[in-house]
Amino acid sequence: MASTKQEDAAKPEEAAAAKSKDSKITIMFKATGDAPILKQRKFLIDPTKDVAWLLKFLRRQLKLQASDALFLYVSQSFVPAPDQVIRNLYDCFGSDRKLIFNYSLNPAWG
Repeated sequence: MASTKQEDAAKPEEAAAAKSKDSKITIMFKATGDAPILKQRKFLIDPTKDVAWLLKFLRRQLKLQASDALFLYVSQSFVPAPDQVIRNLYDCFGSDRKLIFNYSLNPAWG
């Protein structure tokens, strides 16, 4: 059965949408200590973003002031450098198709 031109045009769009979703990394945030809990904990993030961008994003989600302290940890142990790329962290510490970040308003680990 031959496909129509509309069906053929829809296939690349579906493939592009699926590829876009697959190219993003699932980030999961977990509150630690007295940090406020996010309503949505999982986000799809562009892997080319860096940790500094992720900190700004998390500040907006938590509605924190620029003067409020925010600590971000990978694997409940270390603070990644602000210029570290998310893809590199995912390659080293990601598991179950996601990268888990713990956040706190006070120093917790490391």
